[in-house]
Amino acid sequence: MQCEVERIWDHAPHNAFTDLIRFKDRWLCVFREGENHISPDGAIRVLVSDAGREWQPAALITSDDSDLRDPKLSITPQGQLMLCAAEKPHDTTRFSHQSLTWFSDDGIHWSEKHAVGDLGFWLWRVTWHGDRAYGVAYRTGKGVKRSVRLYQSDDGRTFETLLDTLYDEGYPNESAMVFECDTALCLLRHDGVPVNGLLGTAQPPYLDWQWRDLGVRIGGPALLRLPDGRYVAAVRLYDERARTSLCWLDTEAGTLSEFLELPSGGDTSYAGMVFHEQQLWVSYYSSHEEKTAIYLARATLPDA
Repeated sequence: MQCEVERIWDHAPHNAFTDLIRFKDRWLCVFREGENHISPDGAIRVLVSDAGREWQPAALITSDDSDLRDPKLSITPQGQLMLCAAEKPHDTTRFSHQSLTWFSDDGIHWSEKHAVGDLGFWLWRVTWHGDRAYGVAYRTGKGVKRSVRLYQSDDGRTFETLLDTLYDEGYPNESAMVFECDTALCLLRHDGVPVNGLLGTAQPPYLDWQWRDLGVRIGGPALLRLPDGRYVAAVRLYDERARTSLCWLDTEAGTLSEFLELPSGGDTSYAGMVFHEQQLWVSYYSSHEEKTAIYLARATLPDA
């Protein structure tokens, strides 16, 4: 298996929590810049590239009174870029997190922010299926009952609760959703007991979910269905040492199997994935070198 990895950005003291997309024949990579992993000064950096080799800064989204965290990209049915992230206010007496969306036609100029979902629920990632967006949000704050809920939206600017309690055992949180025809799959981080990731599946209208324990602890999940029908996940693995790895997800057996460890360690993970011209492109961050930086991997996957 061939895999090429390069560092594409390290200008801030801490560069982390990435996503990757291809839009109008260009690459865009987004991530958070800040002083450290949980500093209050988090801003969203947008990079663009024509060929994925040379990257240029396109935008920087900032906030005077909050930490902007974990940006994710998608493309709306109308052909606009949509950016989803969460803000943690400097003053958390009223709420712990607010989910936000922005829109752009070029990745350079962005709309004003739209507050979406409910206060204290972190909409982690948005996935479009047909003309509708779906996303799993996890409850945040001190002393609250941990749970995740399922949202839906027709425009990305207003989200309504589809399922108030998607899962509420232990501490469910970060997620990734994909659709196979109309079947929804959700890869869910779970920090309860046992500390293993979960795989959820549901049929329309996505109100009745079946969950399976994957037997592996994961963080920062990203999930992609390849053109040949296989599922590849990019996750943080914790056994032996922390690392960012690519794994095969067997949806029938309910298993997650590591097949490629990316150069990584320490503070790492939170990948974005795009399959383009027979290669898997993966953005991620890691602190295995002298500082926490953004990396891009291009992997040629083995045949099924």
